Amino acid sequence: MLDFDLAEIYGYSVKAFNQQVKNNIEKFDEDFRFQLTWEELEEISFLRSRSKFLTLNNGRGSNIKYLPYAFTEQGIYMLMTVLRGDVAIQQSKMLIRLFKGMKDFIIEREHLIGYDEVAKLAIQTSQNTNDIALIKENMATKSDIAHIIEDFTNPEMKKDFLLLHGKPVEADLAYQ
Repeated sequence: MLDFDLAEIYGYSVKAFNQQVKNNIEKFDEDFRFQLTWEELEEISFLRSRSKFLTLNNGRGSNIKYLPYAFTEQGIYMLMTVLRGDVAIQQSKMLIRLFKGMKDFIIEREHLIGYDEVAKLAIQTSQNTNDIALIKENMATKSDIAHIIEDFTNPEMKKDFLLLHGKPVEADLAYQ
């Protein structure tokens, strides 16, 4: 989860939230908390609408002042030992219950689909995407179909014809 989302959950300003973390930085190893890169930020900003952390132009085409920090599940647990106040205590309890519920949900359903099945699905999805792209390349466009329909209305067009490769062809020639 990102620092500005967690700050809102815990009832802090982003600045006060990050200051609390900095005051206890020894509790936050790199696998608990890390700062996003510009590339990662661009990826998530693509997925999210403009957020409150987009405030000043950084010269890179976006309006951000500071790169946000991301907290792993362990980092969020550690936050629970750092943040104080009634809201922080209530939200810590809620997050613990949420994470436990998510783990229970996954464990209860792990027999339904395993890692191998997920990998097979990912490979099949990739293959299907490639197949669809190939089919799409050979598919008739609306303008192709409109042209053929226009040929149907042409009174000089012979009535005994077939469509071959998207073009009308006399039936006798197509047969030969």
